[in-house]
Amino acid sequence: MNNGVIWSLETYFKEFNGTEMNEFKIKLKADIESLKKAAENIGTLTEKNPAEWEKLIESFEETSARLNHYSSYISCLTAADAKNEEYQTASAELSAIGAEFGKIDIYFKMGLKSCSDKDFKALLKRPKLKEISFHLQEMRTAARKTMDKELETLASDLNVDGFDSWGRLYDKISGKLNFDMHWPDGRVEKIPIAQCRSTMQDSDRAVRQNAFIHGNKAWESVEDVCAACLNAIAGNRLLLNKKRGIGHFLEVPLKQSRISAKTLEAMFQAIEECNSFIQKLGRAKAKALGQQKLAWYDCEAPLAIPSLKRSTWEECVEMVGSAFERSYPALHKFYRDSLAKRWVESEARGGKRPGAFCTGSMLTEESRVFMSYAGSLPDISTLAHEIGHAFHSHTLNGLRPFLKEYPMTLAESASTFGEMLLADGVLSDPNTSDALKLSFLTETINHGIAFLIDIPIRFNFEKSFYEERTEGEVSVSRLKQLMKIAMQKQFGDLLEEGGANEYFWASKMHFYITEVTFYNFPYSFGYLLSRGLYGMFKQQRQAFLPKYEKFLRQSGSNMAHIVAKNTIGADLEQPAFWKQAILSHESDLKLFEELVPKILKPDSQAEAAG
Repeated sequence: MNNGVIWSLETYFKEFNGTEMNEFKIKLKADIESLKKAAENIGTLTEKNPAEWEKLIESFEETSARLNHYSSYISCLTAADAKNEEYQTASAELSAIGAEFGKIDIYFKMGLKSCSDKDFKALLKRPKLKEISFHLQEMRTAARKTMDKELETLASDLNVDGFDSWGRLYDKISGKLNFDMHWPDGRVEKIPIAQCRSTMQDSDRAVRQNAFIHGNKAWESVEDVCAACLNAIAGNRLLLNKKRGIGHFLEVPLKQSRISAKTLEAMFQAIEECNSFIQKLGRAKAKALGQQKLAWYDCEAPLAIPSLKRSTWEECVEMVGSAFERSYPALHKFYRDSLAKRWVESEARGGKRPGAFCTGSMLTEESRVFMSYAGSLPDISTLAHEIGHAFHSHTLNGLRPFLKEYPMTLAESASTFGEMLLADGVLSDPNTSDALKLSFLTETINHGIAFLIDIPIRFNFEKSFYEERTEGEVSVSRLKQLMKIAMQKQFGDLLEEGGANEYFWASKMHFYITEVTFYNFPYSFGYLLSRGLYGMFKQQRQAFLPKYEKFLRQSGSNMAHIVAKNTIGADLEQPAFWKQAILSHESDLKLFEELVPKILKPDSQAEAAG
């Protein structure tokens, strides 16, 4: 079992393409088609048809749960065996099924757009709809910011060969891009640009620097295409926003994330006001590397920590379990049950897709954790992280589908909480070596730099870009300039001369995702929210856990700041909460600075500095 374990998917369907699965799929497609026709024909909500609307919404929820079940199953199959052509075919068919299901939402919005306030309020009072009134109000609000049905349908159809095609073009260009990696021994090797980031995580600074320089030369060769894609994606969004009556481009990501503008402002105000402390995190990392300042390619660099060995899967399972057991018995029981039921896939083998994720079925209320365990510290943290996601879903069991759908801003709450339980468990264990402690603390410092420097850079760049894009296309030279300005602002004096990454706008795939806009700030939000939650736990210990689980259970029920206020008493619309979360890094920073000189020899730090 050193290489991990293989999950069981038999509670989804007994076998792929078996009778059970095929009958389920046939009924699902037929029900979606029937539901689509009913939604198209029901018309505007009036005082005469609220019962029909109530029944239709119930059917929509029930069908969405079954679609979620089937989608989760297919995603598990394609992840565990990425080269299987039958699974890929099923995945393509699933996309088509999902597209048809998505049209129902358009018909719902059209029916709610022109209804009277009186009739809508009457709908919300229907016995079976009261508890999802927030979600229906969301739909009603979104409906008021839509074009006519014909235009919305046209926009949806044009997504395939228009809007989404720019994202696909970027994926194709970046997928084929290679760069000439110049190794310190004089070798020059052509490697995929996808490996550039991992190469910039090498402990040898010369390797990181060469990957950075020559990787950007590759991006320079396709800069015009990348700029065209970025401008087209943003231009499409801005035009549709205008036609839909959306006043500001941030309205859309705020609604997607279920946070208020005041909440977002409070978080970034806290980051700005804590800048001097954030700089301390960066300087501590630079000093540990034997440097005065940081370049972009130093941010994720590991420390050359001696005496660290890779852990077996059994050791990983025990390390996570021990940490959970000491602090959170309910989470520990869920964790052990998940392993016993074979809900975890961790075997490192060829043919699996990279990365890790947690998925689950709303129908059976089971989760599945996917990862490839190679024995590293990040792998151990990944297990704790993904089990946290699964536990979050577990707390939602018994709720109706609408109430299980939480936004990305709250999605990282339980996962990061799980990571912090693991880290605290390791750091407080008297048997943990100083080398292992330093390794965990380095992860914490790197996370601080990522979420308090890197993510704000992405947000500020994208905000500036969209502001200028409203006036017309933004040139390559201006895109580079905007990125350098964003980096200099966030790094401040910490940034080494020439260390900014002026091509980050081209190399960061998140800017080119068409499904979600501003795919950046929710990461910092979720990370800091989790640290805030964990700070409350450290103060209140076991008394906090019922409130924490209530918070998780209500995460799909309202706006993030309202959920937090009602369950844990935190005010996310004020900077104080976020400041406390940022400053919670102080104890970790102190221990990190104490251990660095004990574990890392001065000559190894000087060598790392190059």
